[in-house]
Amino acid sequence: MFKRIPGTKDILPNEAAAWQKMEDTARNIFSLYNYRQIRLPLIEDASLFNRSLGESTEVVQKQMFLIRKEKDCYALRPEGTASVVRAYLENSLDRTEGFVKLYYTGAMFRMERPQKGRLRQFHHIGCEAIGSEAAQVDVEIIALADDLLKAFSVTGYEIRLNSLGCPKDKKGLVEKLRRYLKDKNDKLCQDCQERLKINVLRVLDCKNPACKETVAGLDIEDDRLCLECKEHFSIVKDGLELLGIAYKLSPHLVRGLDYYTRTVFEATHPDLGSQDALGAGGRYDNLVEELGGPRLGSCGFALGAERVLLASSLKPEAENTDLIYAIALTEEARKLTLRLLDDMRKAGIRCDSDYSGKSLKGMMRSANNAGARYVLIIGEDELKRSGVTLKDMSSGEQKELRTEDLPSELMRNVKIQNPK
Repeated sequence: MFKRIPGTKDILPNEAAAWQKMEDTARNIFSLYNYRQIRLPLIEDASLFNRSLGESTEVVQKQMFLIRKEKDCYALRPEGTASVVRAYLENSLDRTEGFVKLYYTGAMFRMERPQKGRLRQFHHIGCEAIGSEAAQVDVEIIALADDLLKAFSVTGYEIRLNSLGCPKDKKGLVEKLRRYLKDKNDKLCQDCQERLKINVLRVLDCKNPACKETVAGLDIEDDRLCLECKEHFSIVKDGLELLGIAYKLSPHLVRGLDYYTRTVFEATHPDLGSQDALGAGGRYDNLVEELGGPRLGSCGFALGAERVLLASSLKPEAENTDLIYAIALTEEARKLTLRLLDDMRKAGIRCDSDYSGKSLKGMMRSANNAGARYVLIIGEDELKRSGVTLKDMSSGEQKELRTEDLPSELMRNVKIQNPK
């Protein structure tokens, strides 16, 4: 018997309702902010991520699922931002639309050690605002993430905020960190000892307790930012305070991808353990240019759907339409049932039938398990009278109806969906 690959998950029907509720909620919130959906390929040229995320990042070095075909190398996407920017440039949205606000949902892939809230196939709900360097965009992005988490019934989370500054500011931070860690190599985990050589900022992002303790004494103040970046960050903070969005300044927050500049943030939750980020994002003003386009300021974020559901008390609403369950007791009744089911569905009435050949008692049990409001019974007696028996599953009341009277009877008594 085959089993699923470790780090993947079957989302069964009893769980899918919560996913559908989350996705519907996300679409509504994105619409309020005038973000439009973009649907992206699952597979991209691997060099897209090498260039955008950085050759030295852990994602590129260790975590990408690669597919090699002769001279080509493809990757299952490990994140969505690079794909959105690639689509933005390839489809000339920089020339036809300029500033755009886009959102996406879907599966991402990273070859990681599976653990709570961290899968090899996971799902992101994310957005990107491309074409503006205005600090107010950063405020809107963080407010949008906050609204989504509230709408997903997540409580007890914390928004952590920092500014990396411009590339020159980041370079100064790198040099300061190298000097600070110069004699502390033996106190770092093996991964961070490698990061010292190739991407020292990632040491600040390490979850290893010893590494966190080692860098805790590093003093990172706002004076490392240039005047322009400092002013930008002040506008972001003032905007969040104006909107009443609580945040915590986190000078050691850097995020793990190379493209971030200026504002970075993450939403964390204590119930998730060491991997406590519900989602994260920030500004990436150089990425569009690095991928071959013009210099355009951009900002975005992504929430991890699985982690959000772990922290959420989101409860899917009960089905808001009534279910009619048809039971056919003879072969001739089955023919009539097929036509009645089709007529009901065209009228917007949710209905189902039993196809397993059970006894009447077994089919009634199936109807009850399905949560049917009414059961429609058609047997030899009903066929002789050109009628049907309609049973109310709540009261147990039964009545006979002529077949032609059934639609009007149901339309008066059941909640319907939009008809076809």
